[in-house]
Amino acid sequence: MTSSPGLPQWDAFCVLLPNNDAAAEKDHFPFLRSVVSLRRGVSREAWPICHISHKKRHNGRMAHAPNRRTVVIVVFDGMKLLDVAGPAEVFAEANRFGADYVLKIASVDGADVTTSVGTRFPVDQTISDIEHADTVLVSGGDDLVGRPIDPQLVAAVRELAGRTRRLASICTGTFILATAGLLAGRRATTHWRHAGLLQRAYRDVSVEPDAIFVRDGDIYTSAGVSAGIDLALALVELDHGSELVREVARSLVVYLKRAGGQSQFSTLIESDAPQQSALRRVTEAIAADPAADHSVRSLAKVAALSTRQLTRLFQSELGTTPARFVEMVRIDAARAALDAGMSVSDTARQAGFGSPETLRRVFVTHLGVSPKAYRDRFRTAARN
Repeated sequence: MTSSPGLPQWDAFCVLLPNNDAAAEKDHFPFLRSVVSLRRGVSREAWPICHISHKKRHNGRMAHAPNRRTVVIVVFDGMKLLDVAGPAEVFAEANRFGADYVLKIASVDGADVTTSVGTRFPVDQTISDIEHADTVLVSGGDDLVGRPIDPQLVAAVRELAGRTRRLASICTGTFILATAGLLAGRRATTHWRHAGLLQRAYRDVSVEPDAIFVRDGDIYTSAGVSAGIDLALALVELDHGSELVREVARSLVVYLKRAGGQSQFSTLIESDAPQQSALRRVTEAIAADPAADHSVRSLAKVAALSTRQLTRLFQSELGTTPARFVEMVRIDAARAALDAGMSVSDTARQAGFGSPETLRRVFVTHLGVSPKAYRDRFRTAARN
């Protein structure tokens, strides 16, 4: 392939698959099988299936790369595939525009791992073999939540933290950092569904449940799954500036900076049905008519309890107050109305906020965006 005069030539990163995983081709989507492992060179156990840019060459010679940065992604059995593939694509795409990232995939024992979707994912080396890395990203997985984490993985990450310039976690990877004691006295975030558990389990961590990602010194934590892409973009911007990262975001067709926090993408009411029948009557009444009078006094009458008893029941069963629960239901109702194309004023009335001003104040406080901005960016119905 010839290149235009004056333009740099590029070597290739390869997306690699183990030869012995050929059977998986019949059983899984090719995309899921072939998601990113960016390696230097091709081993005998793997073969390249596509190219993405890697090292700049000028006039056929390797250019000196003083700004080469090694990025290590820590993986394990059950890790979320998108936690790795999303950030990896960001760094690979940045190489197309002049960056020089070298991506390595590492596990505790150096063996390939099984992802959350059941595919095998190739690993480059053991975590202990990493002498130094510019950036370490710790992936997440469902098995990290609510159960003991592999102590070898925790110890390996703790030791690796001392050999990197900056450390980051994606989604529930935050639990690995917290278990390793790396987040003590720091601010952090994780997937919105598990933020409460993270705060209860690690009292010395200041959890920010609505943040897309949080930086505290040289440690970064991101929210759920796709937020790893946001974090990777932010890291590239720190390394190479806004112009390059803007090109990366444009090429990947993603927002450079999202408006609002992660709760805008979640169902705010994510609790199980209350065990107490009295509380169930109350929550069902609130959900059935968010705009009705849902003061604590009126809700206590529905439950046939005192206001104090009802408040205690909300705390023990749902971990929140009656007023906060009502507000969350109303926010959900407002989001649904805006998604359907309803006007801001009609939404405020139907969801129980009364006025557009109150609705706007609540949206900005909890979602980080105005109702109009939310409707314009996130609604699923056609715009008015």
